[in-house]
Amino acid sequence: MTIKDPLRLELEESETYSQYFLYSQTEIMFILRDAMQKNCMVTVYFDMGRSFFLSSLLGVSPQGIFLDYGNHEATNLHALSATHLICTLSLDKVKVQFALSGLARAEFEGKPAFRSRLPETLLRLQRREHFRIPMPTVNPLVCRIFLPDPGKVSRLPLLDLSVGGLGLKVLSEQIKPFSYDALLEECTLVLPEAEPVSFGLGVRTVLEITPHAGRPYFRVGCEFVGYPRSLPILIQRYITTLERERKARLSGLE
Repeated sequence: MTIKDPLRLELEESETYSQYFLYSQTEIMFILRDAMQKNCMVTVYFDMGRSFFLSSLLGVSPQGIFLDYGNHEATNLHALSATHLICTLSLDKVKVQFALSGLARAEFEGKPAFRSRLPETLLRLQRREHFRIPMPTVNPLVCRIFLPDPGKVSRLPLLDLSVGGLGLKVLSEQIKPFSYDALLEECTLVLPEAEPVSFGLGVRTVLEITPHAGRPYFRVGCEFVGYPRSLPILIQRYITTLERERKARLSGLE
């Protein structure tokens, strides 16, 4: 899959996030094996972040790692020619990133796979790196999501928003496609005074909410996947505007 603009990933900002890097091969294998056992979805970026595919860890040892082969052969061939790839995943709500110097075609338990050397370093962001802001209850932002099954576009209101992801309000009759680790590939958000922006969403949490009044619903927490570089900039600008308006209202009440 291809996105228009290159991504900026925390792994490439070593000075800013130096305290979150791990260099011990034992620690790196422990984290990767934990992610493998928990079937964490891995997003593999290459071509300076312009292209990516979704995968999962199949095997981890001192000799290297095995990744599940992608669904699109053209993307697989493109990835095999790349000399620098960055893998990102969410493990127990903690962002994990590591770089690979290349992929080789291989087999794992009789099925096609990618093989690579064990990464020399790994970034584990244990802090909450994104400020989440609740959305207005009146006229909240709406995310348009194409759902292949049943083959239609759903318009879901946002409960909260950050530069790393968003929370969706999903009714019980709509919840089926939003299982944990599901990928929603065709999503669009329109922020005030901005052009529509498209991206993918990876489902990270599904929480049932029972309000004192009104219908029960689910809060579906999602992480942005395969997004253009402009998206976090637009979101941060919108969050800043909301905070400025909130402070102005509070000042008027004093």
